[in-house]
Amino acid sequence: MLAKIDKLSYVLARVAAIAGTLGLVGLTLVICYDVVGRYLGHPLYGAQDLTSMALVIVIFGGMSICDRMDGHIVVDVFERVFPTWLKRVGDIVAALLGAVIFALIAYTAWDSASLSRLLNLATNIIEMPKAWFQYFVVVASIITALGMALRAVFLILGGKPLQERHEA
Repeated sequence: MLAKIDKLSYVLARVAAIAGTLGLVGLTLVICYDVVGRYLGHPLYGAQDLTSMALVIVIFGGMSICDRMDGHIVVDVFERVFPTWLKRVGDIVAALLGAVIFALIAYTAWDSASLSRLLNLATNIIEMPKAWFQYFVVVASIITALGMALRAVFLILGGKPLQERHEA
């Protein structure tokens, strides 16, 4: 059962990463078009709005796969002198804390999206509804929280971290 949940979590992380990749491609195209347009005297109308919303997709879309691949920045100044059990406890606490933080981000983004829908909030220039992007943050944060919680469960059960199992 846990293996199926792990597989689902991995697939969801990949889908979120694909969304983040598409956001990055879109962001690149917007910036290139805007730079050339500014040079020619016709900048892209709404480029600031498109850039800020694309960044939301890039950042939150890539977060879950980054965690699964152990891509976060780690400062391990004292880790070499810690016993193995303390490193494992630290990994478990970090995974649980990350899961809680991303669950709280999802909760807060859900409230913000609800408020955005209620007030019809939109971006400043081209008036794209903000709620769509806030709901994306909710979904991506839940996927990330699920992956982090699964990592904690596997570590508590004595298993290898998720990234080590997927490399094998």
